Amino acid sequence: MPSPTRLFALAALLVSLKVLPTKLRTTLLRPPPTTISLHRPRTRSTRSPPPPIDAPPNADVPPTAVTAVDGTVTNSSIADVSASNSTRRRDVGRFGKRQSGFEKVFDGLPADQHDASIQGTAYLTYTVVNNATYNVDACLKWCATVPGCVFVNVYYEFNNYLLDFVFSEHSNLKCAAYGDIHSAAEKLNFGGQQSYPQLGNETVPLTYITQSSGWGLKSLLDPDTPDGYELVFGPTGGANNAPGYMGFAFIDKYDVDACAALCNGRGVDANGGGCAYFNIWRAVVNGIPTTYTCSMYYLVADESTAVNFGQGSPRRDPLARLRPQGYTGCDDFCFTASYANWIGTSSSGGTLDASIFFYAPYAHTGHGSGLLGSASGPLTTDAGANYVVQCFMSSAFSGSQLEAAAKVDIMWNGVRVGGTSGFTEYAFVQASVVATGSDELAFVGGAAPAWTFIDDCKLYKA
Repeated sequence: MPSPTRLFALAALLVSLKVLPTKLRTTLLRPPPTTISLHRPRTRSTRSPPPPIDAPPNADVPPTAVTAVDGTVTNSSIADVSASNSTRRRDVGRFGKRQSGFEKVFDGLPADQHDASIQGTAYLTYTVVNNATYNVDACLKWCATVPGCVFVNVYYEFNNYLLDFVFSEHSNLKCAAYGDIHSAAEKLNFGGQQSYPQLGNETVPLTYITQSSGWGLKSLLDPDTPDGYELVFGPTGGANNAPGYMGFAFIDKYDVDACAALCNGRGVDANGGGCAYFNIWRAVVNGIPTTYTCSMYYLVADESTAVNFGQGSPRRDPLARLRPQGYTGCDDFCFTASYANWIGTSSSGGTLDASIFFYAPYAHTGHGSGLLGSASGPLTTDAGANYVVQCFMSSAFSGSQLEAAAKVDIMWNGVRVGGTSGFTEYAFVQASVVATGSDELAFVGGAAPAWTFIDDCKLYKA
């Protein structure tokens, strides 16, 4: 390993590394196919109960619920994925263009036989339509206005006092909207509740259901791309079994925005940093959807790792990925001031103050790292948007005493927004910033012999 004397010639009080950032890319994400089988992680059913007998029609679609995180059962919701957010998707108008895309999935039983409604995953809301006829068209047109609706269950519900006398529509022909396709095997709600008031000793009629049919889209729609992400691959027949795994969450419907929010808020892995990628997939048991899983990673996977059944895999694409791995000037140990992706500059009188090293022991991952200074250069950002800077830094080369004075400042447009100080092995460092549209990011420090190495830096749109 090179000695501190060898490194001393590279030191300065202020150094600069300039980064040539990558551009953010986006593309569409698609919902899952209708039949998928999954084997990992273990699933927990998120089948929705039927709406309560006193639930009014036309209720807002509830926020996506999180039912488990890393195997621990929870009952929370995604704060950033709410009914108010759904307005943006509804206004796109793609659902309205697909009204003719519905087809019958299953028939209801004859009118003189008791039937059952769907009790399945991804329930959204319900309405009632004019019951003068078995009005399927009205249900499908209504479904086209509900965010995420790809399937509707049409049925009569009898002996429901509120439908008959209280709710303003005075109709018992229900349209129940779902965010996933369901089959006749999931007709499990037969009614049987008491809705009419008890009058003396009279027998109170119980609710029952007839003519329960199912209608779904022939082809599912492309949801909007979450801000700051792009589609890596999919939908395919395989979910990831890949390095960089951070854990998983079960949610109650296929919601790409919810997965993005979970990835953004996942926290930090001590070795890999923040969540950079997620794989969303749908579990099916015996042909019936049972749960929806967001698997999160700090490394971006590709389709070659999709060896478990599942579908599409979005990633969080950094505006800048600051990994000096492109420098390959030797086979063992070497350094340079600049190469194609990084430009090092020295303060007055300095030589090689900012350097790029090819030497695996100095790197956090791979073989390349920058000997501290500052990473700077104009970054094209979205004005007013929030971003997060994530890096790994190490001030350990010279030992605990000599590195006690080590200090790194993360500078955003000339203002310190975070950093690190003192002796430390490679540790994760993060700072939140607000963009102006053309911004300069810098890492400032490097007083010999308190050298600091910096690696695996990323700039994400928060």
